[in-house]
Amino acid sequence: MKRGELAAALAGLLVVAVASVWWFREPEMAPALPISELPQPCRDLDFEGIGYVVCEIDVRRYDVDLFRLGPDGKPFGSLRAFDKSRAAEGKPALLAMNAGMYHADLTPVGLFASRGKVEAPLNLADGVGNFFMKPNGVFFINRQGQPAVMETTAFVAAKPDVTGATQSGPMLVIDGQIHPRFEENGASRLIRNGVGVRDADTAILAISRSEVSLGSFARFFRDALGCANALFFDGDISALSNGRETIVGGDFPAGPIIAVSAKNDAPGS
Repeated sequence: MKRGELAAALAGLLVVAVASVWWFREPEMAPALPISELPQPCRDLDFEGIGYVVCEIDVRRYDVDLFRLGPDGKPFGSLRAFDKSRAAEGKPALLAMNAGMYHADLTPVGLFASRGKVEAPLNLADGVGNFFMKPNGVFFINRQGQPAVMETTAFVAAKPDVTGATQSGPMLVIDGQIHPRFEENGASRLIRNGVGVRDADTAILAISRSEVSLGSFARFFRDALGCANALFFDGDISALSNGRETIVGGDFPAGPIIAVSAKNDAPGS
């Protein structure tokens, strides 16, 4: 090959190489999309390097209800289906969240009561999995409309009169103490959600925006949110909606669902 032809060939290879580098380069990251609108009682909060959505529910201003079955008597099955059904009824929720563990057929593992009707009994059995990591507990709304979280055996002893209740486990915080079986920061890291009670008028729902250990999640409720008692709802399938779309988590299956709506007679409503 003549010198001129060799130079032309080398130049051609250089062009191809540059083009290949350009074509196969790692794409630039797109600008971050804005965070979907948070429900009215909710805000973002960071703790120990983890971001959370925290919804502080003053029951003097908001109604807190537990749901599982739709108008057709069948489980909603997901937050998306729940939101769609409530909107069709003209009763959209301000927010909704999965609220306890369930079997394959979406029936609750433990106690579940909705609008004064008990749909599943209290579960005092031993077993494997988070629900059975005792002490477990119950979140409930009493006849006066006040929220509470109680360890299961304490709930049995107190026999509160409830309009709504969901049993789950493990407890995160029991009378100001972290669950005794939690490591400070265990290896299990999932997106998690749960509920705590600050006082007789304030329930607090929280969901992590990224994976968190049970130990850190429990400290979040106790140290950042001031909850003497808090209960784990679930992990990995945890989700939160603003009544229109899911804003944390995905379109996961859901058994028990907790929903919040504004009281019609609340001040400023």
